[in-house]
Amino acid sequence: MKVAVVILNYNGQKFLEQFLPNVIANCDPNIAEIVVADNASTDDSVAFMKTHFPSIRLIENGSNLGFASGYNVALRQVEAQYYVLLNSDIEVTPQWIEPVIEMMDADPQIAACQPKILSYYHKEQFEYAGASGGFIDKYGYPFCRGRVFQNLENDEHQYDVPMEVFWATGACMFVRADLYHQIGGLDDSFFAHMEEIDLCWRLKNAGYKVYCCPQSWVYHIGGGTLPKNSPRKTYLNFRNNLSLLVKNLPKKRVHRTILYRILLDWVAALKFLFEGCPKDFSMVFKAHWHFYRRLKSLKAKRKETAHQMVSCVYNRNIVFDSILRGKKKYSDLNPTDFTL
Repeated sequence: MKVAVVILNYNGQKFLEQFLPNVIANCDPNIAEIVVADNASTDDSVAFMKTHFPSIRLIENGSNLGFASGYNVALRQVEAQYYVLLNSDIEVTPQWIEPVIEMMDADPQIAACQPKILSYYHKEQFEYAGASGGFIDKYGYPFCRGRVFQNLENDEHQYDVPMEVFWATGACMFVRADLYHQIGGLDDSFFAHMEEIDLCWRLKNAGYKVYCCPQSWVYHIGGGTLPKNSPRKTYLNFRNNLSLLVKNLPKKRVHRTILYRILLDWVAALKFLFEGCPKDFSMVFKAHWHFYRRLKSLKAKRKETAHQMVSCVYNRNIVFDSILRGKKKYSDLNPTDFTL
């Protein structure tokens, strides 16, 4: 099969019931197979699938392996030219697969790609997880065309030009199956959050490109696994952000960047405290402690990857530019401040 649309599920029966019929209706069975991989759900997801969608292939993982390991285990059992990692809380649109595959077929250097991600509840607005393609600044802070931190833009077709980006969202990521396995898939140690940025960075370090194809678009609920204000999510984001920097930065930049980033994290922790979020405050330091404990293994993984200056990095501090210079939109940023 040319394309395998793989939906990783954990206790998401309500989303499967709501969105799987839409995915089925908008996937051409001649080019795309739909697979649901279940992470040992404790709701009735598996029984629901077997009763209501017996023709859809169901992979049952033995435990809740998280996003990264859950996909890695499932995708080792799926044969296709392209994988689509699709969240269960996404509504797709007619012809959402074809434009992306046409783009990737035309350029073998494009290893991964995402469609435009819009909000399910506010369909005129970009969605937090990916918007119209992801970037990072020189300290590893992620942002998107259409979303800088919490500032979400309306989609007025201002970002409809296909372009190379730094990362494609794991909510709806198209990736070449051979390259996915060649570079080791998602990093199991991340469990969830930012693993797609790490994957895309490794693909770019290997000499490939990551793109956004806005001619395809989907609608994402978001927060289906962990809400935005979850202390657990705070922990994973801070821990994994430092981890991907250690793994992927060029040697001459890694030590200084990590030191500066840790200082900025302490500032963020104090902000949580002043905002009345003591659990998030403590999670930042828990994330740092666990980062230090796994530093040896991260350095070992670093040896497995070539490192280079890659494209689509914002060579300024997006935090300062957003707060102090009022740059709240991607279009406010100077294109010459990005690596080519």
